[in-house]
Order: sequence, then structure tokens, then C-alpha cells
Amino acid sequence: MTDNHLDVRVDEDIAVLTLNRPAKLNVLDRDTRVLLAQTIRRFGAGECVRGIVLTGAGRAFSAGEDLRQAPATYAEMQAAFATFHDITRAILETKVPVIAAVNGIAVGGASEITLCCDARIGSPAAEYFQPENHRGIIISNASSILMRRLVRNHAMRIILGSNRISADEARRIGLLDEIVAPELLVHRASEVARQWNSDRRITALHLGLLRPRPEDIEAAFAREDEAARLAWESGAFSDGVAGFWAAKNAASAAPAPTNRDRRQS
Repeated sequence: MTDNHLDVRVDEDIAVLTLNRPAKLNVLDRDTRVLLAQTIRRFGAGECVRGIVLTGAGRAFSAGEDLRQAPATYAEMQAAFATFHDITRAILETKVPVIAAVNGIAVGGASEITLCCDARIGSPAAEYFQPENHRGIIISNASSILMRRLVRNHAMRIILGSNRISADEARRIGLLDEIVAPELLVHRASEVARQWNSDRRITALHLGLLRPRPEDIEAAFAREDEAARLAWESGAFSDGVAGFWAAKNAASAAPAPTNRDRRQS
């Protein structure tokens, strides 16, 4: 079935959730974020599936938050943050493994969603990009601890430098666990979930032991929320979003390069 740009199917004993808005690089509007958390909780109880795979349609995993719905008030920004945080809660509460099948670029909040998954398997086109520091936006989803938990000292340059991280580099530093051919991506992610969940009772217990503690996650949410408040009050958030759209509109208005331009460049 399809709801709000989220496709849901059960493939034997694995729930495959696909962000499906490829024309917009699978950007996450508020309704899709809410639905994603609800759907993860529905399958995460483990009563009908042994695992969950999260992936994207087309050439992107997801371009992150839909900035066309950028908050106009501080209350709206708080509400937007809450929907991102709740996806992290939903994933970490599941009793089954959750595997991110990163098929293409994962930007901002979408990149952060993969950090709380139990594994991240990518295609060669997988790419991580967290541009928040250059857009006046604060990281969310408890990524302030999850990123460091996965990649340690690399977190600083990824966040502050807003560097694009290729699949090969992501594999080297620990953002990705494996890289597989695109046509095998969802299959391999499903296979891992099945292998890990051979006994649902014991796997659920180990997930609880190996995942970050809920109190640490909630403390990270609180710090991120406070940083977001300060960014809003300073004007950095509104300036960053305005700058993003100004640059995007300027790029759209620029004339397409001619063959002569390409030869000279």
C-alpha cells in the first residue's frame, strides 16, 4: 500500500518500508515523518515480522526535511523536531532488527535516521551529507551522540564541515557496514535481519542491551532542542533557510551551459 510517500510491503517475514517520492528525492514532509514512526512501531512489536528494512525509491535515500515546509514560528520548529526525534524513538523501541538500505544520497535528517538503525547497508551510490551547520539548522534524531558512537572523531568534520561522504569512505569509517550491488541491496538487508533474528525472544533482549540507553537518547534530544531554540532566536535558522532558497533559485535561473562553455571549462 502507499500512504503519504511511504510504501509498505511485507516480503515473507520482513517489512520493507520505502520512502517513495523520487521526483523530490524522497524529501520528508511532516505527515510522512509521522507515518514512518507509526509504521515502525506497528511492525516493530515483532508479532508478524522478523525485521524491518528502510530504503528509498529512485536515486536518493532521502533529501531530508522538506524545506518548502520550513517552520515559520518557533512552535512549528519545535513540532518539526519532535517528529524527527520520534522516528529515532520508534526504531530504538522495536523488538526486531531495523536495517537501513541506503540506495543513494541521505541528507540531513534522513541521514540521521539511519544512525539509530541496527545496521546500514549501502549501494555504491550511497552518500552521506549533513549540511545543517552551513544552513543554520541544528542536527536532530539524537545524532549528537549517535554519530559519535558510530564514527568517533570523524563526527566533527562530518557535521561542522558538511562534507559529502561517499559510500567507500562511509564503509571505511563505520557509517556503512557493507556495500552491495544495487539490485541486491534490499535482499541483503532483509537477509541480515533474518540472520540476526533467529530467536525473537533472545534477539529482542540483545537489541535492548546493545542499543543506546533511552535516557541517553532523551538527554541528547533535550540538548538538540535547546540548541535549536538558540539557533531560532539568533536568526541563524531563518537566515540559513533563506540562503538555501536564494542559492537554489539562482542556480535554477542560470542559463544552461553551451557546448562552447563546456569546452572552455
